[in-house]
Amino acid sequence: MTTVAHRPVETASSTITAATAQPAVPAGMPSIHTRFLFTWLSVFSALTAVQLVIGPSVVHLPLALRNLIVTGLVVPIVVYGLVPALLKVRGGVLRRRATPRHR
Repeated sequence: MTTVAHRPVETASSTITAATAQPAVPAGMPSIHTRFLFTWLSVFSALTAVQLVIGPSVVHLPLALRNLIVTGLVVPIVVYGLVPALLKVRGGVLRRRATPRHR
Protein backbone atom coordinates (compact mmCIF):
# COMPACT_ATOMS: atom_id res chain seq x y z
CA MET A 1 0.00 0.00 0.00
CA THR A 2 1.37 3.41 -0.97
CA THR A 3 0.85 6.47 1.21
CA VAL A 4 0.49 9.83 -0.52
CA ALA A 5 1.44 12.95 1.41
CA HIS A 6 -1.15 15.73 1.21
CA ARG A 7 0.85 18.86 0.78
CA PRO A 8 -0.28 22.21 -0.62
CA VAL A 9 0.43 22.95 -4.25
CA GLU A 10 1.37 26.56 -4.91
CA THR A 11 -0.16 28.27 -7.93
CA ALA A 12 -0.05 31.83 -9.17
CA SER A 13 -3.55 32.63 -7.91
CA SER A 14 -4.03 30.55 -4.77
CA THR A 15 -2.94 27.60 -2.68
CA ILE A 16 -4.65 24.34 -3.56
CA THR A 17 -4.52 21.38 -1.21
CA ALA A 18 -3.86 18.18 -3.12
CA ALA A 19 -6.33 16.23 -0.97
CA THR A 20 -9.28 18.56 -1.52
CA ALA A 21 -8.40 20.29 -4.81
CA GLN A 22 -10.18 23.43 -3.61
CA PRO A 23 -8.52 26.84 -3.76
CA ALA A 24 -7.97 28.65 -0.48
CA VAL A 25 -10.38 31.54 0.08
CA PRO A 26 -8.54 34.89 0.05
CA ALA A 27 -8.94 37.11 3.12
CA GLY A 28 -12.13 39.16 2.95
CA MET A 29 -13.69 36.92 0.33
CA PRO A 30 -17.05 35.50 1.37
CA SER A 31 -17.42 31.75 1.71
CA ILE A 32 -18.70 29.73 -1.20
CA HIS A 33 -21.98 29.33 0.68
CA THR A 34 -22.41 33.10 0.97
CA ARG A 35 -21.58 33.57 -2.70
CA PHE A 36 -24.08 30.83 -3.59
CA LEU A 37 -26.80 32.53 -1.55
CA PHE A 38 -26.09 35.97 -3.04
CA THR A 39 -26.02 34.57 -6.58
CA TRP A 40 -29.23 32.60 -6.09
CA LEU A 41 -31.06 35.59 -4.57
CA SER A 42 -29.85 37.82 -7.39
CA VAL A 43 -30.77 35.39 -10.18
CA PHE A 44 -34.19 34.64 -8.68
CA SER A 45 -35.10 38.29 -8.19
CA ALA A 46 -33.75 39.37 -11.60
CA LEU A 47 -35.55 36.54 -13.42
CA THR A 48 -38.79 37.36 -11.64
CA ALA A 49 -38.53 41.07 -12.44
CA VAL A 50 -37.55 40.54 -16.08
CA GLN A 51 -40.34 38.00 -16.61
CA LEU A 52 -42.87 40.41 -15.11
CA VAL A 53 -41.68 43.28 -17.31
CA ILE A 54 -41.06 41.61 -20.67
CA GLY A 55 -42.76 38.24 -20.24
CA PRO A 56 -45.98 39.23 -22.01
CA SER A 57 -43.99 40.69 -24.92
CA VAL A 58 -41.93 37.54 -25.57
CA VAL A 59 -44.49 34.84 -24.77
CA HIS A 60 -45.20 34.26 -28.46
CA LEU A 61 -41.54 33.61 -29.31
CA PRO A 62 -40.00 30.12 -29.43
CA LEU A 63 -38.62 28.92 -26.08
CA ALA A 64 -34.93 29.10 -27.09
CA LEU A 65 -35.27 32.69 -28.35
CA ARG A 66 -37.25 33.68 -25.26
CA ASN A 67 -34.55 32.21 -23.00
CA LEU A 68 -31.83 33.94 -25.03
CA ILE A 69 -33.52 37.32 -24.54
CA VAL A 70 -34.27 36.81 -20.84
CA THR A 71 -30.79 35.49 -19.97
CA GLY A 72 -29.22 38.23 -22.11
CA LEU A 73 -30.84 40.73 -19.75
CA VAL A 74 -30.58 38.83 -16.47
CA VAL A 75 -26.92 37.76 -16.57
CA PRO A 76 -25.46 41.28 -16.88
CA ILE A 77 -27.88 42.60 -14.24
CA VAL A 78 -26.77 39.87 -11.83
CA VAL A 79 -23.03 39.94 -12.61
CA TYR A 80 -22.53 43.71 -12.83
CA GLY A 81 -25.28 44.95 -10.54
CA LEU A 82 -26.91 42.73 -7.97
CA VAL A 83 -24.09 40.48 -6.73
CA PRO A 84 -21.57 43.34 -6.37
CA ALA A 85 -24.23 45.39 -4.55
CA LEU A 86 -24.92 42.53 -2.13
CA LEU A 87 -21.19 42.04 -1.53
CA LYS A 88 -20.83 45.77 -0.84
CA VAL A 89 -23.69 45.66 1.66
CA ARG A 90 -22.11 42.60 3.30
CA GLY A 91 -18.80 44.44 3.60
CA GLY A 92 -20.51 47.42 5.22
CA VAL A 93 -22.31 45.20 7.70
CA LEU A 94 -19.10 43.37 8.60
CA ARG A 95 -17.22 46.67 9.04
CA ARG A 96 -19.99 48.00 11.30
CA ARG A 97 -19.84 44.83 13.40
CA ALA A 98 -16.04 45.08 13.71
CA THR A 99 -16.08 48.75 14.77
CA PRO A 100 -16.54 49.23 18.52
CA ARG A 101 -19.49 51.46 19.39
CA HIS A 102 -19.05 54.49 21.61
CA ARG A 103 -21.97 55.67 23.68
